[in-house]
Amino acid sequence: MEKEYALSQELISEFIGTLVLILFGCGVVAATILFETNGVNGSLAGGGITDIHIAWGLAVTFGIYASYVSGAHINPAVTLALAVTGRFPWKKVVPFSLAQTAGAFTGAMLVFAVYQAKWFQIDPELLNTASVFSTFPAVKGFFPGFVDQVVGTAILMYLILATGDKLAVEKVSFLSPIVVGLIVVAIGMSFGMMHGYAINPARDFGPRLFSVLAGFKNNGLTDGSGVWLVPIVGPLIGAPVGALLYDKVMGRIISK
Repeated sequence: MEKEYALSQELISEFIGTLVLILFGCGVVAATILFETNGVNGSLAGGGITDIHIAWGLAVTFGIYASYVSGAHINPAVTLALAVTGRFPWKKVVPFSLAQTAGAFTGAMLVFAVYQAKWFQIDPELLNTASVFSTFPAVKGFFPGFVDQVVGTAILMYLILATGDKLAVEKVSFLSPIVVGLIVVAIGMSFGMMHGYAINPARDFGPRLFSVLAGFKNNGLTDGSGVWLVPIVGPLIGAPVGALLYDKVMGRIISK
């Protein structure tokens, strides 16, 4: 029989899981930009982009392991998709999303604290390195990145459900965090260039909000560009689409 946890325990679990996600995810971007490329315009060189893809996959894996108490959503888009398909109670969607965003904000704060001394050597006025924390478009405008986010998050959600069900049937569900991490690596390598494959509103907005409060310029939230909307709206549409498509194709809905 599966153990029941209090909502407070679940929220702490989501907070910690998303914090771990950002520690490793934004941490590798900080290491790459601040040390490999001297932070010039946030550009990447050499093997940096490969390092980032792999580390983000590991970040997801360890974030899931760190938040098993709550079911390890660590993503408001996943939480919403599970509610839309009857797998998760609607009354928990907003609390989970807030806990995830708070965890992401805190993770970004800790990454900045670790790298602060180097940061002010490379970008003392915080003009060029907001991309450590959040995603930015390769092509200006709303729709190029929006399409990228919808497709990427739909793939993510479909494969989370498909592989989760398969592993559960085979009674090796403990492998699920590793598989989901590999899914994220594949999405990053295949669809990570148009808008940074946030595929997670909390992962993007929490660190972006921290970057604003820390004084980063060109942050995509207060600079009038509207960049922040794409990694929120796109995943919130894409994840339910992926979940509904999975249920349509596989012909089943697994209720919580």
